[in-house]
Amino acid sequence: MKTIPADLAGHLRQDATTTCHCWKVTLKDGVVIGFTDHDQAISFAGTSYLAASGFMASDSDGETGLGAGAGEVTGGFSNEAIAEGDLAAGRFDGARVELFLVNWQAPEQHVLLNGREIGEVTRAGGSFRAELRSLAHRLGQPQGRVYGRRCDAALGDRRCGVDLARFTHHGSVTAVGAPGDLFVSGLDAFADGYFSRGKLHFLTGLLAGKGFDLDGHARRDGGVLLSFWLMPEQMPLPEDRFSVTAGCDKSFATCREKFTNHPNFRGFPHLPGADFAYSYASGGQSHDGGALFHD
Repeated sequence: MKTIPADLAGHLRQDATTTCHCWKVTLKDGVVIGFTDHDQAISFAGTSYLAASGFMASDSDGETGLGAGAGEVTGGFSNEAIAEGDLAAGRFDGARVELFLVNWQAPEQHVLLNGREIGEVTRAGGSFRAELRSLAHRLGQPQGRVYGRRCDAALGDRRCGVDLARFTHHGSVTAVGAPGDLFVSGLDAFADGYFSRGKLHFLTGLLAGKGFDLDGHARRDGGVLLSFWLMPEQMPLPEDRFSVTAGCDKSFATCREKFTNHPNFRGFPHLPGADFAYSYASGGQSHDGGALFHD
């Protein structure tokens, strides 16, 4: 049960009230940004809430018990605190949002209505729409590991153990091809597919400091072509420099032959596949519990 402070409760009992909503957004990097639907900025509890910020709340659904409620906020890029590039880069993804009811004539009179997280964000025509998920949605997320043939570790993380410095190389953009494709120099010594599913980080240019997932790597038209998994909002320019890390398809063979890291493989390569599970017993097959294939 929510307890409303006595001074705010007294104000709400009046015939006319002076209340507004304030949103406190805490990004994953720790940056805190405040927004309000009031026409003037408001400050309380050490946070300033910007007016005319483009935030507007929609109706929200609430659930009893442990059900996950949902809502959304909509708005436009009318304030420098909400930059389209930041939304596109995922800076607001997973941010915590606290919604307050505030007496704007006396901001010290406020109450926290709910706390949620930003989920899916869509952008169109200079505006955005952000889904607000209640914290109960975490109860519906998969927990633990999933048994599968492929590795479930991220290349270079603690569980994988690969030293990414050995597999990181540098190059520069020579030309921009079809949407999402780059012709690059400095990677001529590598076979096709070496950087497929890898990571590319720009070191110079308008995209400096930003990283992107790669989909493909191949030789084409006398040059080396890298393809993005998702096309950036803004394409780089020729001579922009980057670092790129080799890709991993999570298979045991790649772990052994490309990275020499098979002792740390975090999958289950001997797990029978669907074809084996749906097959019928045959006298010509051995079912003694041994490995289906050997290293």
